[in-house]
Amino acid sequence: MKKMTREDVTRMVREEDVEFIRLQFTDILGNLKNLAVTASQLERVLNNQCLFDGSAIDGFARIEESDMYLYPDYNTFQTFPWRPQQGKVARMICDVHRPGGEPFEGDSRYVLKRAIRHAAEMGYSFQVGPECEFFLFNTDDNTMPTTKTDEQAGYFDVGPLDFGENARRDIVMTLEEMGFVVETSHHEKAPAQHEIGFRFDEALATADNITTFKLAVRTIARRHGFHATFMPKPRAGENGSGMHLHMNLTRDGVNAFEDKTDGLGLSREAYYFLGGLMKHIKGITAVANPLVNSYKRLTPGFDAPVYIAWSVTNRSPLIRIPSTSKGEAARLELCSPDSAANPYLTLALCLEAGLDGIRNQIDPPKNVNGNIFAMTDSEREELGIERLPYSLMDALEELQKDTFLCDVLGEHVTSKYITTKKAEWDRYRAQVSEWELQEYLYRY
Repeated sequence: MKKMTREDVTRMVREEDVEFIRLQFTDILGNLKNLAVTASQLERVLNNQCLFDGSAIDGFARIEESDMYLYPDYNTFQTFPWRPQQGKVARMICDVHRPGGEPFEGDSRYVLKRAIRHAAEMGYSFQVGPECEFFLFNTDDNTMPTTKTDEQAGYFDVGPLDFGENARRDIVMTLEEMGFVVETSHHEKAPAQHEIGFRFDEALATADNITTFKLAVRTIARRHGFHATFMPKPRAGENGSGMHLHMNLTRDGVNAFEDKTDGLGLSREAYYFLGGLMKHIKGITAVANPLVNSYKRLTPGFDAPVYIAWSVTNRSPLIRIPSTSKGEAARLELCSPDSAANPYLTLALCLEAGLDGIRNQIDPPKNVNGNIFAMTDSEREELGIERLPYSLMDALEELQKDTFLCDVLGEHVTSKYITTKKAEWDRYRAQVSEWELQEYLYRY
């Protein structure tokens, strides 16, 4: 991670002709917010004097305690390549603080920083590499989003079958201009579906990058006439979009998951981390898969994990050890999260669950290398393979039962998140869908 100083920011604003600065932060649900100021206000920004109304943000503060301050992270200073080259627009990602200077406990970035500090106290640094999937759909005559596409491309297809190839190329070039190291990009299985994966980095930088990535994808896609969506399951009968997370711990710059004497090349710490992750995954799912729609993706038959198991190369379980996971590349790949998740809270829960596994030496169950989807219920039961929550409400109940995870999030975030998501579930339950009308109206 680059290390920027106050002087570096001041110099870059002057030398790069920056006129506007966006002070970005993320709400509890993972939505990116910002407060824009002109460059003339830079000194006030750097002195942590930018005030905003926290009561206007869902899940933040009550009206009687609404004053919040934005503390910019100098390391996140970045100009937007898609904005004018004269009078440029830059951004800094901010931490949210109370008027007295203490961190706001409802700031999801603070929740992740607290988890990272706990890892550091044990001698670890948490490294994460995401693979983010999304759809590029057509827009209508009023440039409003649709779920329509005219293409029929599939895995790894190229143009002219892949109608989004040029947009994806521009997205990658924009990301690289912003300092991303993009490792892969390709068309995914469903028509109009794409994936971009970027390099391992420290957890905080990765979470920041995911929020920036989503903003860049949406912006560049719109320039090409597409609507980019990270909705997990926008079309019935097609694969949904996930956000696979490759994870490991390092100690003094050395991969703590590596053990050349082990048959799979994994250390005891890696196995314990895996055990902790599997122990808490049902509760984590409420945050890693945060929408009612997320559970339409987590169904058999669409390449998304459903069962709580791990494997070496088999892609049907929840967690796999990639075939390239050897030596310095030793890692775990968690396949259930989707990109609608708040990356700060998701990574905080994964890290703390893994650390819990290390502290308490939680062994994972035996790995499963057969196709879990092809097994019968009795075969899965015999192997002790449980299922991920069926719905958002099921996942919220699992989160509430897992007091360890609730402590990781903190009382404020836990309460606000669960209340907000239960209200979403209630709104969903009150709807009558087109499927119900087609299924029942004539028969009953």
